[in-house]
Amino acid sequence: MKKITMQQIADHLGVSKFVVSKALSGKGGVNETTKSRVIEAASQLGYFAQKNAYIKNQVDLHLYSEASGKQSVIVLMPNIRFQTRESLYWGRIMEGISAELERRGLGMVIISESRVDNIIHVLNPGGILGMVGVGQIDSSLLLEVHRLGIPTVLVDHEDALIPTDTVFANNMDSLSRLCNHLIGLGHKKLCFLGNLSFSRSFRDRWLGFRDALERSGLEVQQGDDPLLWLQGVETEAYADELTALLQTKQQENTLPTALVCANDSIALRVVYILQDLGVSVPEQVSVAGFDNIDDAARSEVPMTTVNVPKEAIGRRAVKKLMERIEQPDLAIEKILMSTELVLRESTGAVSN
Repeated sequence: MKKITMQQIADHLGVSKFVVSKALSGKGGVNETTKSRVIEAASQLGYFAQKNAYIKNQVDLHLYSEASGKQSVIVLMPNIRFQTRESLYWGRIMEGISAELERRGLGMVIISESRVDNIIHVLNPGGILGMVGVGQIDSSLLLEVHRLGIPTVLVDHEDALIPTDTVFANNMDSLSRLCNHLIGLGHKKLCFLGNLSFSRSFRDRWLGFRDALERSGLEVQQGDDPLLWLQGVETEAYADELTALLQTKQQENTLPTALVCANDSIALRVVYILQDLGVSVPEQVSVAGFDNIDDAARSEVPMTTVNVPKEAIGRRAVKKLMERIEQPDLAIEKILMSTELVLRESTGAVSN
Protein backbone atom coordinates (compact mmCIF):
# COMPACT_ATOMS: atom_id res chain seq x y z
CA MET A 1 0.00 0.00 0.00
CA LYS A 2 1.32 3.41 -0.93
CA LYS A 3 2.29 5.47 2.08
CA ILE A 4 -0.12 8.25 3.00
CA THR A 5 1.70 11.37 4.17
CA MET A 6 0.63 14.34 6.26
CA GLN A 7 1.17 16.52 3.18
CA GLN A 8 -1.37 14.46 1.24
CA ILE A 9 -3.91 14.89 4.02
CA ALA A 10 -3.15 18.62 4.07
CA ASP A 11 -3.61 18.90 0.29
CA HIS A 12 -6.86 16.93 0.51
CA LEU A 13 -8.27 19.38 3.06
CA GLY A 14 -6.65 22.55 1.76
CA VAL A 15 -4.81 23.21 5.01
CA SER A 16 -1.13 23.36 5.93
CA LYS A 17 0.94 20.32 6.83
CA PHE A 18 1.61 22.04 10.17
CA VAL A 19 -2.12 22.00 10.99
CA VAL A 20 -2.35 18.30 10.14
CA SER A 21 0.68 17.52 12.29
CA LYS A 22 -0.76 19.41 15.26
CA ALA A 23 -4.17 17.74 14.91
CA LEU A 24 -2.77 14.21 14.65
CA SER A 25 -0.27 14.66 17.48
CA GLY A 26 -2.96 15.88 19.87
CA LYS A 27 -0.74 18.75 21.01
CA GLY A 28 -3.32 21.52 20.81
CA GLY A 29 -3.12 24.71 18.78
CA VAL A 30 -5.90 23.46 16.50
CA ASN A 31 -9.61 23.95 17.16
CA GLU A 32 -11.81 20.90 17.66
CA THR A 33 -13.66 21.29 14.33
CA THR A 34 -10.42 21.34 12.34
CA LYS A 35 -9.00 18.49 14.38
CA SER A 36 -12.09 16.38 13.65
CA ARG A 37 -11.84 17.11 9.89
CA VAL A 38 -8.18 16.11 9.86
CA ILE A 39 -8.79 12.87 11.76
CA GLU A 40 -11.73 11.97 9.52
CA ALA A 41 -9.74 12.64 6.34
CA ALA A 42 -6.75 10.70 7.70
CA SER A 43 -9.01 7.74 8.34
CA GLN A 44 -10.58 7.87 4.86
CA LEU A 45 -7.18 8.10 3.18
CA GLY A 46 -5.82 5.14 5.15
CA TYR A 47 -3.33 7.08 7.26
CA PHE A 48 -4.24 5.19 10.44
CA ALA A 49 -3.40 1.91 8.75
CA GLN A 50 0.25 2.93 9.04
CA LYS A 51 0.49 4.04 12.65
CA ASN A 52 -1.31 4.38 15.95
CA ALA A 53 -4.63 6.18 15.76
CA TYR A 54 -6.14 9.05 17.71
CA ILE A 55 -9.91 9.35 17.51
CA LYS A 56 -12.76 11.06 19.30
CA ASN A 57 -15.69 9.35 17.64
CA GLN A 58 -15.22 9.36 13.89
CA VAL A 59 -13.45 6.07 13.19
CA ASP A 60 -15.12 2.66 13.38
CA LEU A 61 -12.80 0.49 15.40
CA HIS A 62 -13.52 -2.70 13.49
CA LEU A 63 -12.71 -0.98 10.18
CA TYR A 64 -9.53 0.43 11.73
CA SER A 65 -8.35 -3.04 12.71
CA GLU A 66 -9.10 -4.46 9.26
CA ALA A 67 -7.35 -1.59 7.46
CA SER A 68 -4.26 -1.64 9.63
CA GLY A 69 -3.85 -5.39 9.58
CA LYS A 70 -3.00 -5.30 13.27
CA GLN A 71 -4.89 -5.91 16.44
CA SER A 72 -5.78 -2.86 18.46
CA VAL A 73 -6.28 -1.68 22.02
CA ILE A 74 -8.62 1.13 23.04
CA VAL A 75 -7.10 3.72 25.34
CA LEU A 76 -9.98 5.55 26.99
CA MET A 77 -9.03 8.83 28.64
CA PRO A 78 -12.08 11.09 28.91
CA ASN A 79 -11.11 14.73 28.45
CA ILE A 80 -12.23 15.80 31.90
CA ARG A 81 -10.30 17.30 34.80
CA PHE A 82 -7.56 18.30 32.36
CA GLN A 83 -6.84 14.65 31.54
CA THR A 84 -5.26 15.27 28.14
CA ARG A 85 -2.23 14.15 26.18
CA GLU A 86 -0.76 17.61 26.71
CA SER A 87 -0.81 17.14 30.48
CA LEU A 88 2.61 16.95 32.14
CA TYR A 89 1.29 13.95 34.09
CA TRP A 90 -1.21 12.11 31.91
CA GLY A 91 0.75 12.69 28.72
CA ARG A 92 3.73 10.77 30.07
CA ILE A 93 1.52 7.83 31.06
CA MET A 94 0.10 7.82 27.54
CA GLU A 95 3.63 7.76 26.13
CA GLY A 96 4.33 4.61 28.14
CA ILE A 97 1.15 2.94 26.91
CA SER A 98 1.92 3.86 23.31
CA ALA A 99 5.52 2.65 23.50
CA GLU A 100 4.56 -0.74 24.95
CA LEU A 101 1.79 -1.27 22.39
CA GLU A 102 4.16 -0.33 19.57
CA ARG A 103 6.78 -2.73 20.94
CA ARG A 104 4.20 -5.50 20.76
CA GLY A 105 3.06 -4.54 17.25
CA LEU A 106 -0.38 -3.49 18.40
CA GLY A 107 -2.46 -0.53 17.28
CA MET A 108 -3.74 2.11 19.69
CA VAL A 109 -7.02 3.96 19.37
CA ILE A 110 -7.35 6.85 21.84
CA ILE A 111 -10.86 7.88 22.76
CA SER A 112 -11.41 11.10 24.69
CA GLU A 113 -15.20 11.09 24.74
CA SER A 114 -16.81 10.77 28.15
CA ARG A 115 -20.44 9.89 27.25
CA VAL A 116 -21.58 6.34 26.66
CA ASP A 117 -23.89 7.22 23.75
CA ASN A 118 -21.04 8.98 21.92
CA ILE A 119 -18.65 6.03 21.89
CA ILE A 120 -20.79 2.92 22.22
CA HIS A 121 -20.53 2.15 18.49
CA VAL A 122 -16.72 1.90 18.66
CA LEU A 123 -16.82 -0.48 21.62
CA ASN A 124 -16.84 -3.39 19.19
CA PRO A 125 -15.45 -6.51 20.86
CA GLY A 126 -14.76 -8.05 17.45
CA GLY A 127 -12.32 -5.31 16.51
CA ILE A 128 -10.21 -4.97 19.64
CA LEU A 129 -8.14 -6.93 22.12
CA GLY A 130 -9.00 -4.89 25.20
CA MET A 131 -9.02 -1.48 26.80
CA VAL A 132 -6.79 0.59 29.05
CA GLY A 133 -8.74 3.24 30.95
CA VAL A 134 -6.71 6.24 32.12
CA GLY A 135 -7.77 8.56 34.93
CA GLN A 136 -11.30 9.39 36.04
CA ILE A 137 -13.93 7.48 34.04
CA ASP A 138 -17.67 7.52 34.65
CA SER A 139 -19.15 4.32 36.07
CA SER A 140 -21.75 4.09 33.29
CA LEU A 141 -18.98 3.92 30.70
CA LEU A 142 -17.06 1.25 32.60
CA LEU A 143 -20.24 -0.77 33.12
CA GLU A 144 -20.89 -0.76 29.37
CA VAL A 145 -17.34 -1.96 28.65
CA HIS A 146 -17.72 -4.64 31.31
CA ARG A 147 -21.09 -5.70 29.87
CA LEU A 148 -19.50 -6.20 26.46
CA GLY A 149 -16.86 -8.44 28.01
CA ILE A 150 -13.92 -6.26 26.92
CA PRO A 151 -10.81 -7.02 29.02
CA THR A 152 -9.93 -3.82 30.88
CA VAL A 153 -7.14 -2.40 33.01
CA LEU A 154 -7.56 0.94 34.77
CA VAL A 155 -4.73 3.39 35.47
CA ASP A 156 -4.96 5.72 38.48
CA HIS A 157 -8.64 4.92 38.94
CA GLU A 158 -10.84 2.19 40.33
CA ASP A 159 -14.57 1.66 40.54
CA ALA A 160 -16.28 -0.34 43.27
CA LEU A 161 -18.96 -1.46 40.80
CA ILE A 162 -16.62 -2.96 38.22
CA PRO A 163 -14.02 -5.64 39.07
CA THR A 164 -10.94 -4.81 36.99
CA ASP A 165 -7.18 -4.88 37.28
CA THR A 166 -5.76 -1.50 38.29
CA VAL A 167 -2.36 0.18 38.25
CA PHE A 168 -1.48 2.96 40.69
CA ALA A 169 1.60 4.61 42.06
CA ASN A 170 2.12 3.48 45.66
CA ASN A 171 0.53 6.68 46.90
CA MET A 172 0.06 5.89 50.56
CA ASP A 173 3.54 4.58 51.32
CA SER A 174 5.14 7.29 49.19
CA LEU A 175 3.46 10.15 51.03
CA SER A 176 4.27 8.52 54.35
CA ARG A 177 7.97 8.43 53.41
CA LEU A 178 7.86 12.07 52.37
CA CYS A 179 6.31 13.05 55.70
CA ASN A 180 8.84 11.00 57.64
CA HIS A 181 11.59 12.91 55.84
CA LEU A 182 10.03 16.24 56.84
CA ILE A 183 9.53 15.07 60.42
CA GLY A 184 13.20 14.08 60.45
CA LEU A 185 14.04 17.69 59.52
CA GLY A 186 12.28 18.83 62.69
CA HIS A 187 8.81 19.62 61.34
CA LYS A 188 6.03 19.04 63.85
CA LYS A 189 3.29 21.24 62.39
CA LEU A 190 2.40 19.73 59.01
CA CYS A 191 -0.75 20.23 56.95
CA PHE A 192 -2.07 18.38 53.91
CA LEU A 193 -3.59 20.33 51.00
CA GLY A 194 -5.88 18.88 48.37
CA ASN A 195 -9.40 17.58 47.91
CA LEU A 196 -10.07 14.15 49.39
CA SER A 197 -13.04 13.55 47.09
CA PHE A 198 -11.14 14.37 43.91
CA SER A 199 -9.58 10.97 43.26
CA ARG A 200 -8.56 7.72 44.87
CA SER A 201 -4.92 8.77 44.56
CA PHE A 202 -5.51 12.00 46.48
CA ARG A 203 -7.27 10.10 49.25
CA ASP A 204 -4.51 7.48 49.47
CA ARG A 205 -1.93 10.26 49.74
CA TRP A 206 -3.89 11.79 52.62
CA LEU A 207 -3.99 8.39 54.34
CA GLY A 208 -0.22 8.13 54.03
CA PHE A 209 0.15 11.63 55.46
CA ARG A 210 -2.14 10.84 58.38
CA ASP A 211 -0.43 7.53 59.11
CA ALA A 212 3.03 9.12 59.28
CA LEU A 213 1.89 11.85 61.67
CA GLU A 214 -0.01 9.45 63.91
CA ARG A 215 2.98 7.12 64.13
CA SER A 216 5.14 10.08 65.16
CA GLY A 217 2.63 11.22 67.78
CA LEU A 218 1.95 14.50 65.95
CA GLU A 219 -1.37 16.30 65.75
CA VAL A 220 -3.31 15.59 62.56
CA GLN A 221 -5.68 18.15 61.06
CA GLN A 222 -9.39 17.39 61.45
CA GLY A 223 -11.39 15.91 58.58
CA ASP A 224 -13.44 19.08 58.16
CA ASP A 225 -10.37 21.27 57.64
CA PRO A 226 -11.06 23.33 54.47
CA LEU A 227 -7.46 22.68 53.35
CA LEU A 228 -8.58 19.09 52.71
CA TRP A 229 -11.50 20.13 50.50
CA LEU A 230 -10.11 22.72 48.09
CA GLN A 231 -12.57 23.23 45.26
CA GLY A 232 -11.40 23.27 41.65
CA VAL A 233 -8.02 21.62 42.13
CA GLU A 234 -7.80 20.87 38.40
CA THR A 235 -8.27 24.53 37.39
CA GLU A 236 -6.69 26.32 40.38
CA ALA A 237 -10.11 27.84 41.10
CA TYR A 238 -9.26 27.38 44.76
CA ALA A 239 -6.50 30.03 44.65
CA ASP A 240 -8.51 32.87 46.24
CA GLU A 241 -9.94 30.58 48.91
CA LEU A 242 -6.50 29.19 49.75
CA THR A 243 -4.93 32.66 49.84
CA ALA A 244 -7.54 33.74 52.39
CA LEU A 245 -7.02 30.61 54.50
CA LEU A 246 -3.23 31.00 54.58
CA GLN A 247 -3.44 34.73 55.20
CA THR A 248 -5.66 34.08 58.23
CA LYS A 249 -3.18 31.54 59.58
CA GLN A 250 -0.37 34.01 59.00
CA GLN A 251 -2.20 36.72 60.95
CA GLU A 252 -2.97 34.28 63.76
CA ASN A 253 0.61 33.04 63.76
CA THR A 254 -0.61 29.47 63.17
CA LEU A 255 1.04 28.73 59.81
CA PRO A 256 2.31 25.14 59.63
CA THR A 257 6.06 24.71 59.17
CA ALA A 258 5.41 22.31 56.27
CA LEU A 259 2.63 22.12 53.68
CA VAL A 260 2.34 18.75 51.95
CA CYS A 261 0.30 18.99 48.75
CA ALA A 262 -1.68 16.30 46.93
CA ASN A 263 0.15 17.07 43.69
CA ASP A 264 2.81 19.35 42.23
CA SER A 265 0.34 21.74 40.61
CA ILE A 266 -1.15 22.60 44.00
CA ALA A 267 2.32 22.84 45.55
CA LEU A 268 3.54 25.27 42.89
CA ARG A 269 0.48 27.48 43.43
CA VAL A 270 1.03 27.36 47.20
CA VAL A 271 4.58 28.67 46.80
CA TYR A 272 3.32 31.64 44.75
CA ILE A 273 0.65 32.41 47.35
CA LEU A 274 3.12 32.23 50.25
CA GLN A 275 5.57 34.48 48.44
CA ASP A 276 2.80 37.01 47.78
CA LEU A 277 2.05 36.96 51.50
CA GLY A 278 5.70 37.64 52.26
CA VAL A 279 6.36 34.12 53.58
CA SER A 280 9.69 32.70 52.44
CA VAL A 281 9.99 29.12 51.17
CA PRO A 282 11.58 27.06 52.68
CA GLU A 283 12.99 29.35 55.38
CA GLN A 284 9.61 29.90 57.04
CA VAL A 285 7.43 27.22 55.46
CA SER A 286 8.53 24.11 53.56
CA VAL A 287 6.35 23.00 50.64
CA ALA A 288 6.27 19.57 48.99
CA GLY A 289 4.29 18.15 46.08
CA PHE A 290 3.70 14.80 44.40
CA ASP A 291 4.11 13.44 40.82
CA ASN A 292 7.39 15.13 39.77
CA ILE A 293 5.94 16.86 36.71
CA ASP A 294 8.49 18.77 34.62
CA ASP A 295 7.43 22.14 36.04
CA ALA A 296 8.38 20.99 39.56
CA ALA A 297 12.07 21.14 38.68
CA ARG A 298 11.78 24.31 36.60
CA SER A 299 9.96 26.47 39.15
CA GLU A 300 11.56 29.49 40.81
CA VAL A 301 11.87 27.41 43.99
CA PRO A 302 12.55 23.87 42.70
CA MET A 303 9.96 21.59 44.26
CA THR A 304 10.54 18.65 46.58
CA THR A 305 8.21 15.95 45.34
CA VAL A 306 7.62 12.25 44.80
CA ASN A 307 8.65 10.93 41.41
CA VAL A 308 5.89 8.81 39.90
CA PRO A 309 7.24 6.51 37.15
CA LYS A 310 4.64 7.70 34.68
CA GLU A 311 5.87 5.95 31.54
CA ALA A 312 6.47 2.74 33.50
CA ILE A 313 2.90 2.85 34.80
CA GLY A 314 1.63 3.07 31.22
CA ARG A 315 3.82 0.16 30.13
CA ARG A 316 2.77 -1.94 33.12
CA ALA A 317 -0.91 -1.38 32.34
CA VAL A 318 -0.43 -2.79 28.83
CA LYS A 319 1.52 -5.77 30.16
CA LYS A 320 -1.25 -6.49 32.66
CA LEU A 321 -3.89 -6.22 29.94
CA MET A 322 -2.04 -8.76 27.79
CA GLU A 323 -1.73 -11.06 30.78
CA ARG A 324 -5.45 -10.70 31.49
CA ILE A 325 -6.32 -11.51 27.85
CA GLU A 326 -4.10 -14.60 27.84
CA GLN A 327 -5.21 -15.80 31.29
CA PRO A 328 -8.73 -14.47 31.94
CA ASP A 329 -9.21 -16.55 35.10
CA LEU A 330 -6.34 -14.97 37.02
CA ALA A 331 -7.23 -13.22 40.28
CA ILE A 332 -7.83 -9.50 39.83
CA GLU A 333 -4.82 -7.42 40.82
CA LYS A 334 -4.20 -3.93 42.15
CA ILE A 335 -0.65 -3.12 41.11
CA LEU A 336 1.26 -0.49 43.08
CA MET A 337 4.31 0.96 41.34
CA SER A 338 7.21 2.09 43.50
CA THR A 339 8.16 5.77 43.61
CA GLU A 340 11.14 7.75 44.87
CA LEU A 341 11.59 10.97 46.82
CA VAL A 342 13.04 13.91 44.92
CA LEU A 343 14.51 16.41 47.38
CA ARG A 344 14.86 19.98 46.15
CA GLU A 345 15.03 23.52 47.53
CA SER A 346 11.37 23.92 48.55
CA THR A 347 11.92 21.99 51.78
CA GLY A 348 14.45 22.39 54.56
CA ALA A 349 15.04 22.00 58.27
CA VAL A 350 12.87 23.94 60.70
CA SER A 351 14.52 27.23 61.59
CA ASN A 352 15.00 27.98 65.29
